[in-house]
Amino acid sequence: MNIKFQLPFLIILCCACVWTSEAQTKMNQMQQIELIAFGSCNKHDLPQPLWKPILKEKSDVWIWLGDNVYGDTHDMALLRSKYLAQKEHEDYKKLRTSSKIIGVWDDHDYGINDGGIHYTQKDSSQQLMLDFLDEAKDSPRRKQKGVYASYTYGVGDNKVKVILLDTRYHRDTILMENKNYVPNLEGSLLGEEQWAWLQKELKKNDASVTLIAGGIQFIPTEHPYEKWDNFPNERKRLLDLISTSKVKNPVLISGDRHIAEISLLKNEQFPNGLYEITSSGLTHTWREYREEYNPYRVGKMIASLHYGTVAFDWSENRMVFQIKGEQGQTFLEQQISIR
Repeated sequence: MNIKFQLPFLIILCCACVWTSEAQTKMNQMQQIELIAFGSCNKHDLPQPLWKPILKEKSDVWIWLGDNVYGDTHDMALLRSKYLAQKEHEDYKKLRTSSKIIGVWDDHDYGINDGGIHYTQKDSSQQLMLDFLDEAKDSPRRKQKGVYASYTYGVGDNKVKVILLDTRYHRDTILMENKNYVPNLEGSLLGEEQWAWLQKELKKNDASVTLIAGGIQFIPTEHPYEKWDNFPNERKRLLDLISTSKVKNPVLISGDRHIAEISLLKNEQFPNGLYEITSSGLTHTWREYREEYNPYRVGKMIASLHYGTVAFDWSENRMVFQIKGEQGQTFLEQQISIR
């Protein structure tokens, strides 16, 4: 081909590629969000029967809520190999092509059981987790301290904002007494940099629904395991911030516990109620299951393999949260009005 014809052709082709990329971005932004699925506590070397029913959900987004693999190591080569094994799981690979994958970590994928600020490999571990999530190499998330992030889906009155909180990287030491956690009144869960970021994310938020996600439970106070209430002043600070920021229709989602349950906090601060949906048990659940007191629980506590979903019915102004099992059966359901 004559060079005089080549150059115009290449210019047109390049322009077309740029336009296609921009058009695709706009199309993604215009897409109405209909279904988000979520879950936690996933061992890469155990059977993973839930990906098939999760794939049938055809979710727009999948949210990892932590313990996405069980690393439990200071050996970053070993942790990398576990992430790679999970990414190569046949059914999970299909989910990666059909849904947007986002997420946050908890202790086992962070690298150490109940780990916090003093874990020496946290910076290297952060990069491996972001590799697992296919985070861009130039993403600001790779330069900050911690894996917290936010995403907004949909447009106009049908926006959903997802805020992912990192309760590992900056978390101070948990206090123990007779092998039980005791309140740490001085320590921090998020660190001041993440608190400042969260305040901005909530206040500049125009979404109709805000999902605030983290690895450990927010509302429950009575069980003896990891939870926000082990840092009661931090828990109060979070609830105060959610309340004063006036975000529309906030809902909390969490993992960690190897059970599923729905909690509801209803008081003067939250007269319409603040719900928390806990989904924890993609490959294993609480083996020594026993009924556990939770004064905020709505419905039953579930200790079977499960995942969570939230469907948005914009025409009816409601969202429906479900905890579902291996056959796609519904264990728990909670409808929440979009006011």
